[in-house]
Amino acid sequence: MGAASVETVWQRYVRTAAWPMWAPQIRAVETEAELRAGMRGRVVPVAGPSVAFVVEAVDHQARTWRWRVQAGPVRMRLCHAVRAGTPSGTETELRIDGPAPVVWAYALLAHRALRRLVDQ
Repeated sequence: MGAASVETVWQRYVRTAAWPMWAPQIRAVETEAELRAGMRGRVVPVAGPSVAFVVEAVDHQARTWRWRVQAGPVRMRLCHAVRAGTPSGTETELRIDGPAPVVWAYALLAHRALRRLVDQ
């Protein structure tokens, strides 16, 4: 949970150019300016090969979105949610489906990034 408002956190997700500002593992994002279902692109990490993605669903009202990512033969599905925290602040949720070793490794990076997402 962090101090940023729910709307601020959601806009940080929606505006793809903002991703490197809160996700230190991302150097750049090559795609459209705003998150939408069907959008395709690439995430350019600080280290390693770029990762292709397709956004499967975006629900602005519920503040949820889902995407598939692929780097070489490795594929994962990530489901994100933003909601008001109790008693204040904002919480995020991330569910990851993919090969266990990759999910575990990515979860460490994601935890740090999501803390920055809600704290800034």
